[in-house]
Amino acid sequence: MKQPDSIKTVLEKLYHRYNRYELIKPDPLQFVYHYSKPRDMEIAGLLAAELAYGRVQQIQKSLTGLFGRMGASPFEFVLNFDKQKRRKLENFKHRFTSGGDISDLLELLKRVLNQYGGIEEFFVRGYKPGDKNIIPALSEFCDSLLEMYAKTHTSSASTQLGYLLTRPAAGSACKRLNLFLRWMVRDDDVDAGLWKRVDKAKLIVPIDVHMGRLCRILGFHNRKVVSLSTAVKITERFAQIEPTDPVKYDFSLSRIGILDNCTGRLRSGCELCELFKFCSRR
Repeated sequence: MKQPDSIKTVLEKLYHRYNRYELIKPDPLQFVYHYSKPRDMEIAGLLAAELAYGRVQQIQKSLTGLFGRMGASPFEFVLNFDKQKRRKLENFKHRFTSGGDISDLLELLKRVLNQYGGIEEFFVRGYKPGDKNIIPALSEFCDSLLEMYAKTHTSSASTQLGYLLTRPAAGSACKRLNLFLRWMVRDDDVDAGLWKRVDKAKLIVPIDVHMGRLCRILGFHNRKVVSLSTAVKITERFAQIEPTDPVKYDFSLSRIGILDNCTGRLRSGCELCELFKFCSRR
């Protein structure tokens, strides 16, 4: 088992090197900062996180196209969503997410905005400070939205809407929704910190390909396929290092994969990486 104190020193160096606003691009988080009003940033954050799958270039292209269709205020677009606005999204496509899938999600968000005023207000209905982590609240969030859909439609939610609202109960690591929660809850030079009623200590590390690989290299897990239980295990390891903020190092570590092109294979130059002495590839 790695020594938390020793790893923390290295992680702090990486945090101060990479966790900077100017390094956000090409992360989809950049689209949150295209807006200045919290209500627009919140909607932009959820949509940007939901489409954060696939190649980085395609994600940026898709989000640019989506927000271009929505106009100056994503909040106003959702609040006034109707058949005409649905038609604006008809030919939108991001991999296997269609404009119809996004429209179905926006219809649900419209109901949330009308009834609760914002996504945070809706989310915290299921949040209990005594819960071990954010998973019960995230489950309630997804289940409530899918139930809301079922009450107003004769058919069940499409597979793709279910993908956008992936339920923790299905065992998924829920990377995209955990990413959204990181953006909304944490507050530093990178994360927006718009939500004030959720404890960042409850967050789960959003595990993508880069984080899954790096955490396996560091010995935080040994699984080829990352499930929710794996994400929890990884988060618990980070909590040993930073108990009040286990997701703190997510952005900076993911930069190693994206900017430094860590592939998980030992190669020339690996010895220059701060994580090399902890790396299980040695």
